[in-house]
Amino acid sequence: MAPPVAVSPLIKTARWSVLLLGVLYGKQRFDYLKPIAEEERRVEEAEKKLREEQERIYKQLSEANSDTILK
Repeated sequence: MAPPVAVSPLIKTARWSVLLLGVLYGKQRFDYLKPIAEEERRVEEAEKKLREEQERIYKQLSEANSDTILK
């Protein structure tokens, strides 16, 4: 196995700089998207409650309509 080649300090600095910029960008993007996701979750929860209520009403109506003397 050949000995490792010395990496230029410029390349090392560039790698670390890009890594740091990526972390900072990720944090900024997360902070931007977090409130949007919370709003979507809130809306989905409200829609879920409404959907469950409609299903409950539908079930009650179908049970009421299925009452016959054959039961």
